[in-house]
Amino acid sequence: MKFHKEGYTSLALVVLFIFIINAVAHYYDAGPVIKWIIYIVSAILFITIVQFFRSPIKTIALDEKVILCPADGKVVVIEEAEETEYFKERRLQVSIFMSPINVHVNRNPMTGIVSFFKYHPGKFLVAWHPKSSTDNERTTIVVKNSVGVEVLFRQIAGAMARRIVWYVKEGQEVQQGDEFGFIKFGSRVDLFLPLDTKINVNIGDKVTGGKTIIGQFS
Repeated sequence: MKFHKEGYTSLALVVLFIFIINAVAHYYDAGPVIKWIIYIVSAILFITIVQFFRSPIKTIALDEKVILCPADGKVVVIEEAEETEYFKERRLQVSIFMSPINVHVNRNPMTGIVSFFKYHPGKFLVAWHPKSSTDNERTTIVVKNSVGVEVLFRQIAGAMARRIVWYVKEGQEVQQGDEFGFIKFGSRVDLFLPLDTKINVNIGDKVTGGKTIIGQFS
C-alpha cells in the first residue's frame, strides 16, 4: 500500500489545519473536553485523507482477451446503449460507481493505443443521475488493441468529485492495469464495449480495479 501522488496537497492542507487548531486550543488553554473533541476531529480528518488517497500495489495478470475493471466500486449499470460521442452506434455499457471510501485510482481495462481522447467540462450531478454521463465533467478515452478492437471508457465527476486527473493522451501506448487517471471524492466510470462481449459481472457486484474481469472478447 502506498499514498497516491494526487493526495500530497490535500494531506499537507489537512496536516496544516490540524496543527493550527491544536495550537490554538493549547495557546488559549481550552478545557479538556474541547481538546479531546479537537483531537478526535483531527484524527478523523487525517485517517479520512489517508484512506481516500491510498493506492494498493497490485500485480496485474495481463490478458488481451479480457476487459479488466478500471476502478474499485459497485456495478450500477449493465445495458445496451447508444454511444453518441465516438462510436455513434449501440454498445454494451457497464458503469461502476465509486463511493468516497473506494480506492479512486483508474486503470486501463486493456492494452493498446489511445485512438481518441477528449476532456469535457460540465456539471456535478450525483454520479448515479441518468444524465451524469452526458452532462457532468468527464473525460472520454478510447483504446484500440492489437487486433483493432476499440473500447471506450469515461471518467465522470460526481457531486463531490470536483477534479478529474488523467495521465494519457491520443496516440499513446498504454498497458492493461496501469493507471490512466484519478478522480477525487466520489465518481463513476463508464465502459462501452462491443455488443458481442461476454459480461462476467452483475448489477450490484463489488468490483476491484485491475483485478475483476468485467468481460471477455468473443
